[in-house]
Amino acid sequence: MSLRPDAQAGTQPAPHKRPHLVVPTPEQLAARRLRRRTRLLRPAYWLPFVLLVVVLALAWGLGESRMPYLFAPLGDIAGVLAEDPGYFLGNTLVTLSEALLGLGIGFVAAFVLAVVVSEVAVVRRAVMPVAVVLSVTPLVAIAPLLVVALGFGMGPKVVLTALVCFFPILINVATGLRAVPGPVLQVYRTVAASRLEVLRHLRVPASLPYVFASLRIVFPLSLIGAVVAELSAAGSADGLGSVIQVASSQNRLATVWAAIFVLAALGSLLFWFVTLAERRVLHWHES
Repeated sequence: MSLRPDAQAGTQPAPHKRPHLVVPTPEQLAARRLRRRTRLLRPAYWLPFVLLVVVLALAWGLGESRMPYLFAPLGDIAGVLAEDPGYFLGNTLVTLSEALLGLGIGFVAAFVLAVVVSEVAVVRRAVMPVAVVLSVTPLVAIAPLLVVALGFGMGPKVVLTALVCFFPILINVATGLRAVPGPVLQVYRTVAASRLEVLRHLRVPASLPYVFASLRIVFPLSLIGAVVAELSAAGSADGLGSVIQVASSQNRLATVWAAIFVLAALGSLLFWFVTLAERRVLHWHES
């Protein structure tokens, strides 16, 4: 058997050198930030979106010529928005406050219940079937009952929005709390970690991707819930849902579409906000 060259020479093998961590210089960091900012100027970044907008505008013009009773001219819609922006801004703030308040209540209730059902099997077997029944119940049908129970004003709309957001958060958070790798959980059990320590240091961090996945769903969904509540629960003339309802009854098609466009822009803004928060919080996660 032949010996290695270092053994024949009577020398020890050269120790393995660990690669040094390369720390970028301030100039390199500034160059990276500049590249991120200038990517907006690249046609490959903005051209697909612009082409899609052009195609949608052409399709809208075709629909306007064929079905004028359904599609309002884009110029009329822009004119309505420019004529009284304060009117749309005030109603947008009303709908947004209802959506965010209902989302907050639904999130807290669903998160607490998800923790309970993930830790206690008996509660899980009792609660989850009821939650499924709630998720498939047409909530619009109970809007008048909420008005009778809670009176006129914001209360019924907030409760209905919370119910709309409750089930997606419950399912995603409960799944995330139990999506812990078995070997990692075994390590915590080996060191005799308590349930609270496992929940705080392992289950909750592991559930964060699921939490943000549910938030990406329910943030725009909360706007839908608030608008549906405004359309279904009487007692208030404020909010974009009320704007749509009143304008429809008066055959003001441009105002209806203006309110719909404002809702679409607001939902997109909320979705972008959640995505940005997810990137900040989950910078350590592989996703």
